[in-house]
Amino acid sequence: MRITYIIAGSGRMECDTCLRDGLLARTMKAMGHDVLFVPMYTPLPAIVGEQAGRPLFYGGINVYLQQKFSLFRHTPRFFDRLLNSPKLIDWVSRFGHMTQPGDLAALTVSVMEGPTGNQKKELDALLEWLKGEPRPDAIILPTSLLAGLAVPLRKGLGAPVFCLLSGEDQFIEQFPEPHRTLAIETLRRCVRGIDGFMAASRYYAGFMTEYLGLAPGSVRIMTPGIDTESYKKTFTPPARFTIGYRSPVCAPNGLHVLAEALKILKANPETADCRVRAAGFLTAGDRPYLDRILKDIRHWGLQDSFEYAGELTPPQRVEFLNGLSVFTVPVIYPEPTGLYVPEAMAAGVPVVAPCTGCLPEWIDCTGGGILIDKSEPRDLAGGIARIMKDPRLAKQLGESGKKVIFDKFNLDAMAESILRTIRSLKK
Repeated sequence: MRITYIIAGSGRMECDTCLRDGLLARTMKAMGHDVLFVPMYTPLPAIVGEQAGRPLFYGGINVYLQQKFSLFRHTPRFFDRLLNSPKLIDWVSRFGHMTQPGDLAALTVSVMEGPTGNQKKELDALLEWLKGEPRPDAIILPTSLLAGLAVPLRKGLGAPVFCLLSGEDQFIEQFPEPHRTLAIETLRRCVRGIDGFMAASRYYAGFMTEYLGLAPGSVRIMTPGIDTESYKKTFTPPARFTIGYRSPVCAPNGLHVLAEALKILKANPETADCRVRAAGFLTAGDRPYLDRILKDIRHWGLQDSFEYAGELTPPQRVEFLNGLSVFTVPVIYPEPTGLYVPEAMAAGVPVVAPCTGCLPEWIDCTGGGILIDKSEPRDLAGGIARIMKDPRLAKQLGESGKKVIFDKFNLDAMAESILRTIRSLKK
């Protein structure tokens, strides 16, 4: 099958979805399919390994300037190529405040409007380039936020367009009004041009069916997968009980809940010999949030038991997870995909997860962890203590989770499930 795969980069930001898209596209190619990687916003993830000579479309700097100043909607192509320089984009992406949802609300709506948006020039350039490539059998969009491209792509290339759903609602719901309402209305209109949708959980398939105003059964469930090849090392629990967190550092992901749970655990002699290691991308806007947590940690006298390790590359993630006794991301919102869960399980680490969104699905299908009722410090501390006090249970959960992830949630399984859906919807 010949597939055109749009991959929307996120600059320096740690993004599980971007990593998924890069690995998924590479896996499809390794399976013998003719996959054309098309980078948008920022250069392709390094994991794809095919950036050389590939033009960048909807370059992050270009779309931002075109939104702010009408002059940049008419600049020549050579000038646009200068703004799409990988080094320049990487430098600009270091300023995290430029990627806050509130700042990007109007820009997001404009991109969703496609041919009628302020970035029409970018769409024209994309279509012109793609028409010079072999005609695809299918086009994959990594997010419904690009739904405005669907109709022009289908008409211009004569191929059906499929869309992976990846937490778009969480982004849109942070928009200030009237952008939030306008974004939802625009999105619901644009998704009518998409031929098929896929989501990585039953929860999110149902939620997005309603959120997008789709007919029941419109969203198929795909098999989520991770790069299990990186996790073949046998898990050995660390000498000191170590609680791990690996996700972007922000209030919705609940690192503050884990900090307070640590305080509870340290106050109990039976569970006092423990520590927290946290890692994940941190924007400039969320720096005060982490600073407040660290201030509390110092106030409680727990600075020797709490470490923020910063952002991790994929290889560093493996090393990080292999040094944990238990893993948790106590999100305070309904999690749509939770790919950090199978990563931890692939390393053989038992997981403690709140009963929200898709997380119960991961625990139920793998037996690799336990659920807590709510993302509250006492509930979380109780779940961690249960694993800490029962090494046999910890070993059982870790082994079960690792086996199921390797058997059922690898990259080949994810690629096959998406390809099956595309074939079935093309008939």
